[in-house]
Amino acid sequence: MDTKNIAHSGFSGRLAGMFIDSKLTILGIIASLLLGFLAVIMLPREEEPQIKVPMIDVLVAMEGATPKEVEQQLTIPMEKLLYELPDVEYIYSTSMTGKSMLVVRFFVGADLENAIVRLNQKLETNFDRIPHNVSRPLIKPHTIDDVPILALTLHSQQYDHFMLRRITAQVDDAIKNIPEVAETKIIGGNRRQVTISIDPLLLASRNLSITELPPILQQANRQSHSGSMVSANRETALQTGTFLRNSDDIKRIVIGVYGGRPVYLEDVATITDGPEESDTYVLHGSRQKQEMEPAVTLSIAKRPGANAVSVVRAVMTKVETLKQTLIPADIEVSITRDYGETASEKSNELLLHMGIAVFGVALLILLFLGWRESVVVMLAIPSTLALTLLIFYLYGYTLNRITLFALIFSIGILVDDAIVVVENIVRHLKLPHNSSRSTLTIAVEAVAEVGNPTILATWAVIAAILPMAFVGGLMGPYMRPIPIGASAAMIFSLIIAFTVTPWAAIHVLKRGHHPPSTSGGDEVPDDFFTRLYHRIMDPLLACRAWRLVFFIVITLLLLGSMTMVGTGMVKVKMLPFDNKSEFQIILDMPEGTPLEATSRVALEMADIIRDEPAVVDYQVYVGTASPYNFNGLVRHYFMRNGPTVADIQVNLLPKHDRSMKSHDIAKRLRPALTQIAREHGATLAVAEVPPGPPVLQTLVAEIYGKNDKSRQALAKQVKGIFEATDGVVDIDWYRETDRTRTVINVDKEKAALNHISEQQITRAVKLALDGMSIDLFHQARDKEPINMVLELPRSQRGRIDELLNLSLRSETAMNSPLVPLRELVIVSTEPVDQPIYRKNLKPVLYVTGDVAGTVESPVYAILDMNKRIGELNGTDFGGTHKKVAIYNLFQPFDETEPAIKWDGEWHITLEVFRDLGLAFCVVLILIYMLMVGWFKDYITPLVVMAAIPFSLIGILPAHWSMDAFFTATSMIGFMAGAGIVVRNSIILVDFIELRIREGLPLAEAVVEAGAVRFRPMLLTALAVVVGASVILADPIFQGLAISLMFGEIASLLVSRMAVPVMYYMVKK
Repeated sequence: MDTKNIAHSGFSGRLAGMFIDSKLTILGIIASLLLGFLAVIMLPREEEPQIKVPMIDVLVAMEGATPKEVEQQLTIPMEKLLYELPDVEYIYSTSMTGKSMLVVRFFVGADLENAIVRLNQKLETNFDRIPHNVSRPLIKPHTIDDVPILALTLHSQQYDHFMLRRITAQVDDAIKNIPEVAETKIIGGNRRQVTISIDPLLLASRNLSITELPPILQQANRQSHSGSMVSANRETALQTGTFLRNSDDIKRIVIGVYGGRPVYLEDVATITDGPEESDTYVLHGSRQKQEMEPAVTLSIAKRPGANAVSVVRAVMTKVETLKQTLIPADIEVSITRDYGETASEKSNELLLHMGIAVFGVALLILLFLGWRESVVVMLAIPSTLALTLLIFYLYGYTLNRITLFALIFSIGILVDDAIVVVENIVRHLKLPHNSSRSTLTIAVEAVAEVGNPTILATWAVIAAILPMAFVGGLMGPYMRPIPIGASAAMIFSLIIAFTVTPWAAIHVLKRGHHPPSTSGGDEVPDDFFTRLYHRIMDPLLACRAWRLVFFIVITLLLLGSMTMVGTGMVKVKMLPFDNKSEFQIILDMPEGTPLEATSRVALEMADIIRDEPAVVDYQVYVGTASPYNFNGLVRHYFMRNGPTVADIQVNLLPKHDRSMKSHDIAKRLRPALTQIAREHGATLAVAEVPPGPPVLQTLVAEIYGKNDKSRQALAKQVKGIFEATDGVVDIDWYRETDRTRTVINVDKEKAALNHISEQQITRAVKLALDGMSIDLFHQARDKEPINMVLELPRSQRGRIDELLNLSLRSETAMNSPLVPLRELVIVSTEPVDQPIYRKNLKPVLYVTGDVAGTVESPVYAILDMNKRIGELNGTDFGGTHKKVAIYNLFQPFDETEPAIKWDGEWHITLEVFRDLGLAFCVVLILIYMLMVGWFKDYITPLVVMAAIPFSLIGILPAHWSMDAFFTATSMIGFMAGAGIVVRNSIILVDFIELRIREGLPLAEAVVEAGAVRFRPMLLTALAVVVGASVILADPIFQGLAISLMFGEIASLLVSRMAVPVMYYMVKK
C-alpha cells in the first residue's frame, strides 16, 4: 500500500489507512459487541425513565388554630424560609384547621440527599421561632422510586378483611427480605385491636369518670426489668409486673372501688379482641364474578437503580412458594399492577422493532447496492448500537422505552456515514484507471474523498440533535436520552465508517465487485428519472422566469403547509394519549358524607365498570388511596384518606388483546360515571397514566386576587366558563362544600367551680368520639402492632345528647362528685373554615378540569376560554383594571389585581415548545457556523440550510392526513431531520464544488451533482424512512416518525432541485 498517498489523504484517509489492514479492527468489532451485550444485561429495565425531581412534604400541627391563623403563624414564615433554599422551584402550601402542609418541589435533577439536608438545616436553625402549641415539622421526602412497581391484591369470599389483613402482613414480612425490595405498604383490611367499649351509665353508677381509665389501664400493662439478685453464688434477674396477655386479663383489671367492693373493667365495659372498626373498605371485582370480594392490597416498591423486571420476578417466585405454606388455597392473589412485566414487554417489543428496523435497512441497501455492499454497511449497525448502549450504562440511564426509542431513532441516521463511504468505494472501484491499482489504496482514496464532508455532515446532524438535551422542566429527562443516544451513535458511526467499513469493504468487495466500468464510474446515470431530472433542471438554469415560477410554487407549498396549524387542520398538543392497561377513577364526595355512603356510590360506579368488555378486574378503595403511580405521586394521591374519598383502580386487557385504546375506553365510561357522581353531588376525575411528565390536572387555572372573597368570586366565574366550554370535563375547584360544625364551648366559670380543666373536657370528648389508643397489647406472633383502644359504643357516638351525658370528676380535688358534661359546656354551631392555598408565597385558588371531546388538546380549550375570560370585568373582583389579566408561563407580579395563570399541561406545553424553539435557533446558528468554517463563505451555508424548511411541506400535510397531533416529539423529528437534510445538502454542494475545481462548467456541475449524488441521498432518506417506520404505530413517538419520514421525503424531492438551482443563482 502506498504510504505516501495515505499521508496526504487527510484525517479520514489516514484513519482508514491505519485500520484497513490491521489485526486490531476485528478485535475492536468483537470488543464493541461484547461491551454492548454486557450493557444490555447490566442495564436495569424499567418502563419509564428515571426522573430526579425531589419533592419534600413538611407537615406541622397547631392544635385548634383556624386556617387563617395557621397561614399567618406557620405557613408564611416557613414558606419564606424554605424559598431561600437553592434549587427550589415551587412551594405549594395548604393551611387547614389545626395544621399546615407544604410541598417543596426542587428543580429537576436536584440531588435528593442535598435537598433533604438543606431543608432540615434551614428548619432546625429556626426552631427558636416556632410559636407555642406548635409541633416540630414532620419531613417526608418523595421520589419516583417511591412509586410501587408491583401490587398484589389478596381477595376471597371465604375470608373477611380482618383475616386477609393478617395473612397479607405475613406475606409482607416474607417479601421484605428479598434484595432490592424497598418500601411495602398494606392497603385495606382491619388490624387486630383490643376494643374496650365503655358504657357511660354503668361507669357513672360506679362513681367513675371516663378520663380516669387511661392511666389505670396503662399501669396495669407494665412489665420491666427491675435489677438482679445475687444469692448462693448465682445471679437471678428480677422482673416487676407482667403484660396483659389475653382479654380475660383485661377484663379483670380493677379500675376502682365502689361500696367496699372492687370494680372490674368488665363491669363497665365490653372487651373485644378482634378486628378494628372499619374506616376503609377495599373490594376486588372482575367480569367473571357478579359479587365483589373483600380484598387487601400489598404494594411493593424497588430500590433506586434496581431492575424492575428482576425484582418482580423474585417477588412472584416468593409468592408462589408462600401459596404452598402460608396463603390458603381459597385466597386468590391477583396481580393488579406489574410494572416489571410492562417494562419487560415494552423492552422486548422495542428490541424487536429495532431488529426489524435493522433488517429493513439491510434489505434496502441490498436492493440498491447489492448483497456484499449491504453486508459491509450492516456491520456498522450492531457495533454502533452496542457502543451506544455502553454510553447509556456509563451515563446512568436505564433500559426503558425512551432509551430504546433513542436507539431505534438512531438506526435510520447512523448508517448514513457507512452508506456514503461504501457507495464511494464502489464507485472508485469501477473507475477505469483503478483497474490495476491496489484495492487498499483505492478504498483509502475513496474514504479520503468523502471524509471531510462526511465529518462536517455528521457534526451538522449532531448540532441539530444535541441542543434538545438542554430542554428544561419535567420534560427534559423524557427527551434527553434521544439527543444523548443519537449524538453518541453518530460519533461512533463516523468512527466505524472510517475504520471498520473500509476494512470490511476490502475483504468483502474485493472478491465480488464487478469489473471496472468502461464508461467510468463518474458518468451521470442514464435512466428515465435522470432524463426527467435534466428536462426540469435545464430550463430552470437557462430561464430566470422558470426559476421564479419554481420558487413561487415552493413558497406557496410551504406557506400552505404552515397555515394548516393556524387554521386548526393540524392540531397541536404536547404529547398524544398513551395506550396503557390501567386507569383510575377518583371520586370525591361532599364533605360530611359518611364512609358507607361513599362506598355505595363507588360500588354503583363499579357496576358500570364491570360491564366494560375490555376490563380484566378492578379494585374499589373507599376511605383510602389506591397504589399510586408517578402521576399520583405528583398529585399527592397517596394522601387521600377519609370517609369522603374513593378510588377505583381499573385494569384492562393487554393492548394486543383489545381493539380500543385505553383513552377511548376511559372516554366511553366517563359519561355514565359522571352521571352517577352528579346525582350524588360528588366530583369525579378519570386519571389516565400520562404519556409524559404528570401535572396537577390537564387544565389548571390558578386564580389570584387581593383577598379570599375576590379570589372565590373569580374562581366561581372561571368554573362556570369551564362548565360552558365544549369538551371540558372532570371540572372541580379547590373549595370545600359549605357546612357547619358543632362547637362545644366550655363554660369557664362552671368548670373552674368544679375544679375541672378545659384540657380534661377536651380529652374526654376526643376519647368518646375518636377513641383513645391507650397502650400496646403485647403479642409476639403478630406481625403488626395491636392497640388497646378505649372508646364509646358506636351507637352512642352519633348523637350529641349521648355525648353530653358523660360524667367528669376533678383530677385535682379529692372525693369530688361526678359532674355531667352538659352542665360544663355550651353547644353551638358555626361554619367550617375553608382551607387556604398558596403557591410560591402567593395566595391562590385552583380550578381544574380535563379535556375529552372532538379536539382533545388543552390548547384549543384554553384559547376558547380566554375569549370568555376576556369579557370579565376586573373591577367586579376587587381590581382597578377592567380586564382580568391572563398569564401563561409566570405568576402575576402583583397578586392584588384579579388574574388567572394557566398551569397544568398548558404550562409544560409552552415550556417545551419554547425550549425546543430556542434549541432550534441554537441548531441553526451552530450549523451555519460549521458551514461557514467549511465553505469559507457566508452565502453558501444559507443555500445549504435553505433545505430545512422544505421538510415542512411533507411534515404538516402528513400530520393532517394521518389525523395526528403535532406534538413535542414531532418537533424533535423536525429538528433531527434538519440535520439530515443539511447533511444531504452538504454532500450535494461539496460535489458541485469538487466538479468545478476539476474544470467542469457551473451549470453542468450543478446538474451532474443532483444526478450523481441522488442515489446516496435517496438511500439516506429511505434509510431514515425504514428506520422510523417501526415506531409509526407508537402513540407517543408517532409524531417523531411522521416528521422524520415525510420530512425527509419532501426535502429530498424539493432540495434535489432547489439547492443546486439556488447555488447556481448565487455563484453565477
